[in-house]
Amino acid sequence: MEPIQNTADLSAYLAADEVIDHHHPVVRATAARLVAEATDPYEYARAAYEFVRDAIPHSADSGDLRVTWRASDVLALGTGICHAKSHALAALLRAEDIPTALCYQRLTDEKGGHAVHGLVAVRFNGAWHRQDARGNGPGVDARFSLDGERLAWVPDPASGETDYPVLYAEPHPAVLAALRAAPDRPYLGRTLPAAL
Repeated sequence: MEPIQNTADLSAYLAADEVIDHHHPVVRATAARLVAEATDPYEYARAAYEFVRDAIPHSADSGDLRVTWRASDVLALGTGICHAKSHALAALLRAEDIPTALCYQRLTDEKGGHAVHGLVAVRFNGAWHRQDARGNGPGVDARFSLDGERLAWVPDPASGETDYPVLYAEPHPAVLAALRAAPDRPYLGRTLPAAL
């Protein structure tokens, strides 16, 4: 799959907004702590990825009913679904001038339907590399990689699953609308889009 930027302007993938609020003190403090231990941008990106993947539980795994969507809230509250965790990772990476896009997959859900899954793509050496910081568990072993993808899941086209090729500078409007409107995670599970 060849990724497609939704804007040719690479600076859009460094921008801060209401969701990817990388100027927020919580984001800046987290980035400063992680960058202090990194020797170069690649090491920082890997450390930020592993922090979001491992230190912020996926709310479905932990049973947390709260819905987060703003990067600073994900970091401050320590919870989020895949989309929220992607927003947090994008903010941490953009805070250190690493272009980061939001991207999506359509996957089968536990009810036999489909759900849109969120991940990011980072730009290194003139190319985009997708990363999935959802969180590992039984059957899931995602890792930071610039040498071949190590995502949580590989879509199965036979079951209606797909990788969406578009790299978004901002969250997809349908995903963001569902996150913002959800009073709790069970409600969100019923309202997240099944396709983009």
